[in-house]
Amino acid sequence: MIIYNTMTRKKEEFVPADKNEAKIYACGPTVYNYIHIGNARPLCVFDVLRRYLEYRGMNVKFVQNFTDVDDKIIKRANEEGLSFSEVSEKYINEFWTDAHGLNVRDASVHPKATENIDEIIEIIKSLVDKGYAYDVDGDVYFRTLKFGDYGKLSHQPIEDLQSGARIAIGEKKEDPLDFALWKAAKEGEPYWDSPWGKGRPGWHIECSAMNRRYLGKTIDIHCGGQDLIFPHHENEIAQSECANGCTFARYWMHNGYINVDNVKMSKSLGNFKTVREIADKYGYEVIRYFLISSHYRSPINYSLEIIEQCRSALDRLYTCRESLDFAIKNAIDIEDDNELIALINSRREQFIKAMDDDLNTADGIAAVFELVKDINTKILDKNVSKNVCETAAKVFDELCGVLGILYNRKSNDLGAEIEELIEKRQQARAAKDWATADKIRDDLNARGIILKDTPQGVTWTKE
Repeated sequence: MIIYNTMTRKKEEFVPADKNEAKIYACGPTVYNYIHIGNARPLCVFDVLRRYLEYRGMNVKFVQNFTDVDDKIIKRANEEGLSFSEVSEKYINEFWTDAHGLNVRDASVHPKATENIDEIIEIIKSLVDKGYAYDVDGDVYFRTLKFGDYGKLSHQPIEDLQSGARIAIGEKKEDPLDFALWKAAKEGEPYWDSPWGKGRPGWHIECSAMNRRYLGKTIDIHCGGQDLIFPHHENEIAQSECANGCTFARYWMHNGYINVDNVKMSKSLGNFKTVREIADKYGYEVIRYFLISSHYRSPINYSLEIIEQCRSALDRLYTCRESLDFAIKNAIDIEDDNELIALINSRREQFIKAMDDDLNTADGIAAVFELVKDINTKILDKNVSKNVCETAAKVFDELCGVLGILYNRKSNDLGAEIEELIEKRQQARAAKDWATADKIRDDLNARGIILKDTPQGVTWTKE
């Protein structure tokens, strides 16, 4: 597999350091609110990355954190009259609702910042001892200029970074580029004891600590949104490589921004959309499909028109898959069409070729729709063997499983009930009891069940 490495700005073959296991870290949410679609994009994109690597036979240890203590969490807690931990636990639970709704698999480990304070303190202490960090009245800062490679991920000259850096009121940094590793406790804020007094960790250091604890000093892939390249990931590199004396991450993957109606999504513009509000109207699966329908490094545009297009695309996939089930059930015993089986299997290879090229989900989805076209034109309207139908279903399920879509297929109970009604309608039609047949059809239509006559018999889909 070839992936685009943000560090080198080129595509490189992905080869994990340990051939038996790929170690991947994805930055998780700061849990003070419902996640928005900008948060959801890396969730879905890198869930597909993990699924694909495992599909190709690789073991993956996937770590995604929760930032559960932070200025935003403390502010929300004060506004709602709750403790910071009550706020963070509330929104961690809301995260699970949305993540599972999006069919995002749980990471191997979901560590929390507050569960790793000892590791955080240990790393900060080593940085202070080595002269890379310093204490000022209980605040500990990283000496950015002491790390000669600072800026190597964002590819920004140190002079440009310096020109944009400022020292905020109340900060006592040696240099505007220095950043906080540990923050002295303020009145009413949560705190932990440390060698520098009571305080809490800065944002950047928690990821370095959790990477080292759960994946080791050097990981294979670090991923997240493009907005995290600077300063978050740049700072992670600096503090980790100074503390550990080795490369922090061998590959860096970043997904592009989301626009809303062709305007960059931001809270300041008031145009950000939560996953929950979209899911309440359209369901979760259409959101997942939208988020993986373009190449992950490209910006994508959210609009109601595009969401409707995604819903129509999913409907087409569901219809095809349900028709395949019917074809399998009613297939006749004839000789296999080996050329057709070869064509079906070639769609798998087309999909793999796309995904091997920097996780190109857009072309991967295109391969799935080529398979749908083959199924609709060469299987569903023809008399083919059961093995051909089952081969098509197997490849279809494989590819959709890697993408994490088509996870809301109708239940067997519902299917059995509708099949029974269809049989009763067929019996009524055979008996020329048109009133009963029409009533069954109308009742099914009222439930969103659409019947379709095919050469193999009657099929149904649910709107």
